[in-house]
Amino acid sequence: MLLLGIDLGTSAVKVSVIEAASGRSLASARYPADTEAPIIALQPGWAEQSPDTWWEQVQQAIKMANASGKYNPADIAAIGIAYQMHGLVLTDKDDRVLRNAIIWCDSRAVPFGDAAFAAIGQSACLKKLLNSPGNFTAAKLAWVKANEPEVYGKIKHAMLPGDFIALRLTGSTGTTASALSEGILWDFETNDLSKDVLDYFGFDTSFFPAIRPVFAEHGRLSGTIAAALSLKAGIPVSYKAGDQPNNALSLNVLEPGEVAATAGTSGVIYGVSDEPTFDPASRVNSFAHVNHSAAATRTGVLLCVNGAGILNRWIKDSFLPALGYPGMNEAAAGIKPGSEGLTVLPFGNGAERILNNRIIGGQIHGLDFNLHQRAHLVRAAQEGIAFSLRYGLDIMRENGMHPTVIRAGSANMFLSPVFTEAFVNATNTPVELYDCDGSAGAAIGAGIGAGIFTSAKEAFANVQPLTMISPSAPAIYESAYQRWKEILLKQLL
Repeated sequence: MLLLGIDLGTSAVKVSVIEAASGRSLASARYPADTEAPIIALQPGWAEQSPDTWWEQVQQAIKMANASGKYNPADIAAIGIAYQMHGLVLTDKDDRVLRNAIIWCDSRAVPFGDAAFAAIGQSACLKKLLNSPGNFTAAKLAWVKANEPEVYGKIKHAMLPGDFIALRLTGSTGTTASALSEGILWDFETNDLSKDVLDYFGFDTSFFPAIRPVFAEHGRLSGTIAAALSLKAGIPVSYKAGDQPNNALSLNVLEPGEVAATAGTSGVIYGVSDEPTFDPASRVNSFAHVNHSAAATRTGVLLCVNGAGILNRWIKDSFLPALGYPGMNEAAAGIKPGSEGLTVLPFGNGAERILNNRIIGGQIHGLDFNLHQRAHLVRAAQEGIAFSLRYGLDIMRENGMHPTVIRAGSANMFLSPVFTEAFVNATNTPVELYDCDGSAGAAIGAGIGAGIFTSAKEAFANVQPLTMISPSAPAIYESAYQRWKEILLKQLL
């Protein structure tokens, strides 16, 4: 029995097909295969993508995986979806997309979230929502209401990106408490849509589809789509989660105290708590984890740095297009830790929550034309990404999250020995690396949701870490981090 996982990322869509009995990945595909999907920035601080383009990418990725010939597509028994969080997709009464999606790193809605925080009240927001409305999905919808009334007037459904892909696969609309919590639309006290948020913004409750558990049937594959994708009609979409809760699932991070990390376009550390915890300044955020329920609290405490792998990509595209990521990593490895005084702040991808939703831009400090070369810039950038995650982890530690080990997939920035070394030493925390990714995690989630696995324990019975990296030079990196932090704090004065 086979399981299909779809991971709707910012840069591309990736799909994986795994064998349920062994957990072995039979095939995977990425679309676009050789490029990265663009982000549409119509104004500074804006970030949009086309949901219809996402859907085309999903179909192409599935067709590419099928074309591998490594499995029979008719043997796929369930589908799971992971997706970029916090986006806003709007559709009309005919399920047509009304505008580009306003995605996670878009900053335009910050004033709307701040106003809601003040009006609803800090205490009520933090106790009920576990967050300030900030720059999340609800605030984005408020921006549309205020600035695009002709679009707002046509809305039938307001969805998260994964809800939209499920709609295209099945023809059914639905969402989850986890999805609504990441949009700051969920009340953890009433375990329902937030009346406070809906009343303040004046949103119609009917905008939000029926609420189902994460591990549940979210519709069945339509005959038309099944035929187009060489799949079996009627198989369930049985799992749907945001990319960071899903990354945690893929690393078997489900219980209190367990912590996961990822470093793709953005960088994330994600810890599980059995308390409805919150940061008083909303610099890190708490959402409903994939296994959260009214009976058993499981919140995912999420530290997100928008400017992570996107900085690494910018350096490659701008300065080293012929070298590629492996060549960049090799060049950076030849430079000593600390990059000989060159310091990079990676905050060039919108408002950063850990900086109280400030936009300070990506910055390079200490550049010496007689000393520093391109390899220094690569290393300083990768160290800067690691240091930004350390800065955020210290906020998580202030709020009671003290990981003794962090689990991560051997992917994206963690493919760089320089970044991994900097991350492990800057945080002074060992990292276990696993052979997994978001699409494989979504496939496993589909198996749990469809009842093919009786439990998460069974689903992860065969999963073992590839390696563990322990801190080797924390004092050296601590010195470099403190220099980096001093420069950052000067920008925040």
